This record gives sequence, C-alpha cells and structure tokens, in this order.
Amino acid sequence: MADKSLNKTELVAAVAASSGQTQTAVNEVLDSLFATLADSVSNGVKVTIPGWIAVERTSRAARTGRNPQTGEAIEIAAGNSVKISAGSKLKAAVK
Repeated sequence: MADKSLNKTELVAAVAASSGQTQTAVNEVLDSLFATLADSVSNGVKVTIPGWIAVERTSRAARTGRNPQTGEAIEIAAGNSVKISAGSKLKAAVK
C-alpha cells in the first residue's frame, strides 16, 4: 500500500492552485464529474478518458458460496460490480 494518500480536499486545492481556479469551482466540477460517472456506469455505459482511465459496470453470475461460520452452502445472488482500468499514460506515470 502507498504510504501517502491524497483526499478530495487536497486534490481540489492542488487542482485549484495549478489551474488558477477557485477551490469552489474545482469542487463543483469534480462533484459533477463524479455524478456523471456514477450515472453513466450505473446505466451500463463505459466511461473512458483515453490514456488515463476506463470505468465500466460488470455483471457477476449467481453462484453457490459457503457460510464461513457453519460451512453451510448458500446461494449468492447475481449482481453488478465496477471495473476500473488504468490507461497507458497513467501506467507510464507510475513507473
């Protein structure tokens, strides 16, 4: 795991400083970005920022699992999940 992390407040401050925008404006843009991203992915639309990131909804089939306390077989319902893939520019930035 990374020793350092960047929370939303710190991200907003950094983007505001580098772009010359106010923190309020940057925060509103990020909130809109995340709302649009969530809405699109929940409707089955793959969101791609070429070279940086791709986000899509995936489906999981129903399956049989085990209760770890009793060992009893249980049915796990089908559901959806989110897959996030790093693009080439993001991968190159971490090397």
